[in-house]
Amino acid sequence: MAYFDAASAAPLHPVARQALLASLDDGWADPARLYREGRKARMLLDAAREAVAEALGCRADEVVFGSSGTWAVHTGAAGALAGRRRVGRHLIVSAVEHSSVLHSAEAFEAEGGSVHRVAVNRAGAVDASAYAAALRPDTALACLQSANHEVGTVQPVAEVAEACRAAGVPLLVDAAQSLAWGPVEGDWSLLAGSAHKWGGPSGVGVLAVRKGVRFAPQGPVDERESGRAPGFENLPAIVAAAASLRAVRAEAAQEALRLRELTERIRARVPRLVPDVEVVGDPERRLPGVVTFSCLYVDGEALLHELDREGFSVSSGSSCTSGTLTPSHVLRAMGVLSEGNVRVSLPAGTPEDDVERFLEVLPGVVAGVREKLGAPAAAPVTAVRAKELLVDSLGKRCPIPVIELARAFADVPVGGTVRVLSDDEAARLDIPAWCEMRGQEYLGEEPAERGSAYLVRRVS
Repeated sequence: MAYFDAASAAPLHPVARQALLASLDDGWADPARLYREGRKARMLLDAAREAVAEALGCRADEVVFGSSGTWAVHTGAAGALAGRRRVGRHLIVSAVEHSSVLHSAEAFEAEGGSVHRVAVNRAGAVDASAYAAALRPDTALACLQSANHEVGTVQPVAEVAEACRAAGVPLLVDAAQSLAWGPVEGDWSLLAGSAHKWGGPSGVGVLAVRKGVRFAPQGPVDERESGRAPGFENLPAIVAAAASLRAVRAEAAQEALRLRELTERIRARVPRLVPDVEVVGDPERRLPGVVTFSCLYVDGEALLHELDREGFSVSSGSSCTSGTLTPSHVLRAMGVLSEGNVRVSLPAGTPEDDVERFLEVLPGVVAGVREKLGAPAAAPVTAVRAKELLVDSLGKRCPIPVIELARAFADVPVGGTVRVLSDDEAARLDIPAWCEMRGQEYLGEEPAERGSAYLVRRVS
C-alpha cells in the first residue's frame, strides 16, 4: 500500500518511536515534583522544549505544549485577541486558512468581533499588500498559514509579518504543514504546529508566543505550561515529538529535493496522461511533497475508493468526497475546479517506483469512474438543433451537472446557450471552471425557483 496522505498525518518517524519507548521508562513522573523521578522528568521536558524552540527559531520559555495543532491555534488566537481587546476587535485571516483558524474567526465574530478575510489568487496565495491594506488601528490580530494544507502553496509570511510589525499588530502563523522543512521566515509573533504533521506522535500541539505579545489565557488557568495548557503534560509524546522534529530537519534539505522532483513529475505528466485535468496550486512556491489536481466529470469519492483498491491512499478537497454539497473552502476561494479533486502528499522516503505505479494506474481509474457516470468521452461535435437548451440538474450532485452541461453542448450551435439548473453549491465553482478549461463563455448566474441557473454560451 502506497501512503500518499502525509499532509493529513505523516507516518511515525523511527526516531519518534525510539524516543517514545525510552521516555515511557524515564519520563512517567510529574515534572513539577522535586524528588529524583520528578527531576528526571523535568530534564526530559526541558530538553524537548529547547529542541523545539531551536527548530522554531525562538526562546525555550516562549514554547508550550498542548493536545493538538487545533488546540494551539484556538489557544493562540483566543489569548492574543483577549490580550489586545483594548486595542480593538478586528481580526484578519486569509480565505484559505485551515478550518481551525476559520472556526476561531467564526467564534470571534459570534462574540461581536469583526473579521476581514483576505482573498487569494488562482494559485492559492495571498498578496502581502492585501494584508497591509486590511490593517486598521483597531486590528487586534492577523493570522496567516505558512503553507496551504490542500494545495501546498507557500504563503509570503515574511512580507506579511513585516507589514504587521510596522503596524504594531501581532501575526499568528499556522505552521503545521511547513515545520518539517524548516523554520518559518519573518518576524512572526505567535506560531502553531502539530507533531503528527512532521512524523511525531499524534496528540502533541506546539504553541510559541513571543515575549512582548499581549496574551491573556482563556478559561481556567493552572501552574503548568505558563498557564496556557492546563493539566499533566504527555511527556513521552512530547519527547518523541521533539526528537522527530530534530530528525526530520536533519534530513529535510536532501529529502525536499527528492520529493520536489517526484511531485513535479506528477504535475507534468498527469495532464498528459488524463484528459480534462486541472493541476492547482502555485507551480513554484509550494511544499516539496504536495501536488493537487482536479478531474472533470469525476465523482471524488468514487475516484478515491478506486485508488484505494489499487493500493494508493490519497485525500481530496472535492465536495463529492466531503459528503456535503459545499466544495472545499480552499478550492472555492481559489476559483478552481473542485470535482474529482485529488491531493497527493508524499511522506519522506516515498519510493520512486510508487509514484511511477500511481501514474500508470491513474488514467485507467479516472476513465473507469467517468464511464460509470456516463461522462462524454470527447469534446462535443457541432450539431445545430436549438439556440438555447435548458438542463435540469436539480437534486443532482457533482459532477453530474457538469456532465449534463457537456452533453448538451452537442445540441447547440456556436453562439447558442445552455442554461443549467442546479441546487448543488459545487456547480457555482465547477461550471465556470469547465468553461475556462473548454474555452467556452460563462455568462453568469441567475436566481431560479430552486437553486440557481448557470448560463453558458458556446463559442467554439
